[in-house]
Amino acid sequence: MEATNTDRTAGVADPGEKPAPDAIDRLLARWREVRPDLDPSPLALVGRVLVLAEHLKRSVETALEKHQLTLGQFDILATLRRHGKKGGLTPSQLLESVMLSSGGMTARLDALAEAGYIVRKPTPHDRRMVVIELTAKGRRVIDQATKTRFQEAKDSLPPFNADEQAQLAGLLRRWLAQIAG
Repeated sequence: MEATNTDRTAGVADPGEKPAPDAIDRLLARWREVRPDLDPSPLALVGRVLVLAEHLKRSVETALEKHQLTLGQFDILATLRRHGKKGGLTPSQLLESVMLSSGGMTARLDALAEAGYIVRKPTPHDRRMVVIELTAKGRRVIDQATKTRFQEAKDSLPPFNADEQAQLAGLLRRWLAQIAG
């Protein structure tokens, strides 16, 4: 049964009400007590983002287990799938998209090739270079795993209305642009 936006906001405190203190609030209070010379207030945001990121990562990894994929493997297959029916990207192009080390990329590509999800093909103009393509099996797996991933993301959304979600997404986008450049 799919939750409606009304269902998602049921039981959520009024935005005007002050929420109950959480673990981050308690951490900040302790730092203020033991180090009054420091301002721990930036941790109110940064700490919560880090805690949320860890929870979200675990949720994604758990959801992808039924497809026998790690998050890193999913990212590679999803990048290839977004590039077209077969993919057709070089390892360097994949590295730019998934932000891994070249050693990490090689290990993941080896595992995906061993599973039969990708093939490495020499490029026609330079046989020393390879292009990574999805196999039919890889395309089936990533298409199924993408449905799972999108549902997991939907289920992980905070119980905010559409305007609040858009505002949060905009604020996070600005923050990410500042940090990532």
